[in-house]
Amino acid sequence: MNSVILTDGGMGQELVRRSSSDPTPLWSARVLIDEPDLVRDLHAEFIRAGARVITINTYSATPERLAREGAEELFKPLQQRGIELARQARDQAGDAAIAGCLSPLFGSYAPALTISFEDTLDIYRRIVAEQTDGVDLFLCETMASAEEARAAVTAASESGKPVWVSWTLADHGTPRLRSGETIAAAARALDGLRIAARLINCCRPEAIAAALPEMIGLGGPVGAYANGFTSVEALKHGGTVEVLHARHDLDPDAYADQAVGWVEAGADIVGGCCEVGPPHIAALRDRLEQAGYKISGVA
Repeated sequence: MNSVILTDGGMGQELVRRSSSDPTPLWSARVLIDEPDLVRDLHAEFIRAGARVITINTYSATPERLAREGAEELFKPLQQRGIELARQARDQAGDAAIAGCLSPLFGSYAPALTISFEDTLDIYRRIVAEQTDGVDLFLCETMASAEEARAAVTAASESGKPVWVSWTLADHGTPRLRSGETIAAAARALDGLRIAARLINCCRPEAIAAALPEMIGLGGPVGAYANGFTSVEALKHGGTVEVLHARHDLDPDAYADQAVGWVEAGADIVGGCCEVGPPHIAALRDRLEQAGYKISGVA
């Protein structure tokens, strides 16, 4: 029986919907302090839906984003709270690996917003240092450029934990990173670094399907988790997710259709990103099991 690793879905959009507060440029980070029960309970829902890997809710808690909002002092408390809540959810809901989160430092889909490689690496090392003791692996996700991914993977690899790297692709046209770089170029930038899996995330399911053959051709485990946005072009630096809109053709069954197709094409890891909630993950689990796949965790 073939096995598939099932991950969680998107935390940020779900928390925005469930929170009593309006969205801010820090997305879901503030919820860690103001409404921690929401975070813990959503993690637990994903585990009960079938996820065997959950990612801590620190995507927007980077030093750069916090500094932009005048909240630099929250960096360490938010990192630790994110780990604590994921562990509490695992204790309540069942076994799952906890992934540390290395996200874009300035904002999603913005490869032009860069600082030097060494400065980027130093910041990712700060994040890794806060997360290492509390996580089972590191997920470098929504990487929009080859250099951004290289810095994140370099820092994560130094922890000795397994490292997954996940690139975000342009939603239309020939498969490329949002920087315009090819997947092959992004892969070459990681030569010599230890990578446990390569993934694609936070782009349209159709973009993932188009890129999978090339991803699989790189060798090693491959994964994918799409978003459910109509477009991400409206989101600007420092903006909020209020400007983004969900597609109406990606309900749980429709999303499962897409993700099962990725598995049939050769993907080893599937889950969901923004606008993909626990019902989507539950539907995907059911469809995979009906197709004869075993849902597994991280070895």
